[in-house]
Order: sequence, then C-alpha cells, then structure tokens
Amino acid sequence: MTASHLLVPVPIPDRVAALIGSCIPQHILEAEFDAECAAREVRRFRGPRLGIEDQADREQALSELARANKLLAAHHPLLAVRPGSTW
Repeated sequence: MTASHLLVPVPIPDRVAALIGSCIPQHILEAEFDAECAAREVRRFRGPRLGIEDQADREQALSELARANKLLAAHHPLLAVRPGSTW
C-alpha cells in the first residue's frame, strides 16, 4: 500500500495534456484556469492586517474562485479548487 501524501507528482508530456484537454469541454477548461488563478490570488492576500484595497482585491478573487468552482462542481464535484490546495 502506498500513502497518497507520499506520491510525487510526475509532469505529463504536452501531447498527453492536450489529449486530456480535448476530452473536456472548453468552458470547463476555462473555469479550471480561472479557479487556479483566483486561488493563487487569494493566497497572495494573507495576514491579519490587510489594507482596504487588499481586502477588496481578496474579496474579488474569492468571488471569481466561487464562480469558477460552481461551474467545475457542476461538471464533477471533485474538480473544485480550494485556496490552500496544492493542486
């Protein structure tokens, strides 16, 4: 038995990624990209002392993440992206 947290992520070739991507609808691929970007943006705004503009930017990123996750979860519930996830 192997523990899932001990597995090392292996990069896949571009052709394999393109083949996988061709099987997924375009709007789902765009939502996945948007969710990853929004999650990265949310992680950027951490800390207890954020300025007003930073709080607004964080809330905007959270709303974009929620919008993208809604599309992803409608396609498949395990596709949703969390701000703290490594994938």
